[in-house]
Amino acid sequence: QVQLVESGGGSVQPGGSLTLSCEASRWSLDFYVVAWFRQAPGQDREPVSCIGSDDTMPFYSDSVKGRFAASRDRAKNAVTLRMTDLKPEDAAVYTCAAEASSEIVQTRCSQFPFAPYFGFWGVGTQVNVSS
Repeated sequence: QVQLVESGGGSVQPGGSLTLSCEASRWSLDFYVVAWFRQAPGQDREPVSCIGSDDTMPFYSDSVKGRFAASRDRAKNAVTLRMTDLKPEDAAVYTCAAEASSEIVQTRCSQFPFAPYFGFWGVGTQVNVSS
């Protein structure tokens, strides 16, 4: 079973940057689709990004497109989320999720990663953005 651990969260000022990491143990993430979700207090969980096992056609929500970038660090068996130009509305608990790659999962990942498609979840890392 894949175990996911997020790291890299913290507090930054608006306009700042953070890089989150989602590291996996027991299984290689090379064969998994990996998504990042976030949830702010009182709000629904929303998908932020998704990267397929072949790294093509990553998904980004409109609110983060152009500011966030997901990538794989195969040496660390991890997926990172580089977040730049952070805004107060980006503050949330960020959680990574993974699911074994398949045609339908890859398609969902590239179009819109629905949370129920993902079977493996981390516990999340807090991101705060304030002046």
